[in-house]
Amino acid sequence: MDGPAGRSGTADPPRLMSIGDFARASGLTPKALRLYDDSGLLDPAEVDPHTGYRWYAEQQLPRARLVARLRLVGMPLARIRVVAGLGPAAAVAELVSYGRQLSADTASARALLASLVDELGHAPDEETPMSTDDPRPTPDGSTDRSTDRGGPGGPALPGPKLRCAARLEQGGRATQEDAVLVGTRLVAVADGVGSAGGSGERAVAALAAAERDGLLDGLLDGRLDGAAALGAVETVLARAAAALAPGDATTLTALALHAGQLVVAHVGDSRAHLVREGRLTRLTRDHTVVQTLVDEGRLTTEEARSDERRVQLNRALEGGRPAEPDLAVHAVRPGDRLVLTTDGVHGRVGPAVLADLLAGGGDPQEVADAVVAAVEAAGADDNLAVVVVDVA
Repeated sequence: MDGPAGRSGTADPPRLMSIGDFARASGLTPKALRLYDDSGLLDPAEVDPHTGYRWYAEQQLPRARLVARLRLVGMPLARIRVVAGLGPAAAVAELVSYGRQLSADTASARALLASLVDELGHAPDEETPMSTDDPRPTPDGSTDRSTDRGGPGGPALPGPKLRCAARLEQGGRATQEDAVLVGTRLVAVADGVGSAGGSGERAVAALAAAERDGLLDGLLDGRLDGAAALGAVETVLARAAAALAPGDATTLTALALHAGQLVVAHVGDSRAHLVREGRLTRLTRDHTVVQTLVDEGRLTTEEARSDERRVQLNRALEGGRPAEPDLAVHAVRPGDRLVLTTDGVHGRVGPAVLADLLAGGGDPQEVADAVVAAVEAAGADDNLAVVVVDVA
């Protein structure tokens, strides 16, 4: 877009950029630029006196990009103003000082969290036992996982029956990097990245092997309390990380049932969803730069959907590094539907459309097929994976 009409200047005037173009070039958003104008941190080069429209000069891009990067590390605006006004040597000194304080603050927060984890980990658990049978095929080809097995000579223990279905499609990619797992105690999706390829498949294969090796045997039969159940799931994800080559990575979102509750282990930007009484709730948070901006109110959900940084992960399951997933526990009850998707699904189908598909009628296979059809209608330019689990 050209600058404001009728503007006079020197023989070689500076090229002005619209606020939208400047936002895209700098890594900021129009909303942030308006805020920084109001606060005096980044004034526009010109403001149309009639419309109030802001114009920026190309020469302002280095300062704007510095502001964008400092905001990503969480630096307050007042301190950014100080750094942006310093010469190179003084700015480096200020950044080193900020980094050291940031490390100290993080260490203090970690110590407090560790204390709380220890305290809550020793609290009495009110969960009830639950066990599980091996999966039984059903006429529609989905899987029926019953938890009605009782102990020797005793009555059956009440528990949910799970019916599962999954779809895995290559879409428009030259290779398949997504992967799914529908095990006896565990369901998962993964979206791999890396030079070697296949990291998602190796991660879910490691999960399946860990399950076969009995690492989750106590999860559903009541022998593990809440803290131990979380530990078991985390151990299984460590197995998955160990299966990856250094430099390779994958997203991984896994669900396991424990004594009437759902244990979620998650890292990356695949997602877990809960449908209850027709309402869709996301159970996971994307580990991306864009999600951080949304959480802090610096980017709207709509802006995030088209932001070029939406695929930049800041956490993933990586080869050669410890597995550090988000862990969560949620109550489940009959009638719930649990859904896992990779970004080839939720990144291509709008939230309202996806909510209608997941909350609609039909068995798990019909829902999974409908989701894939919607992605294909939207172009299916990426690998895609979806797992649907109904709790009966």
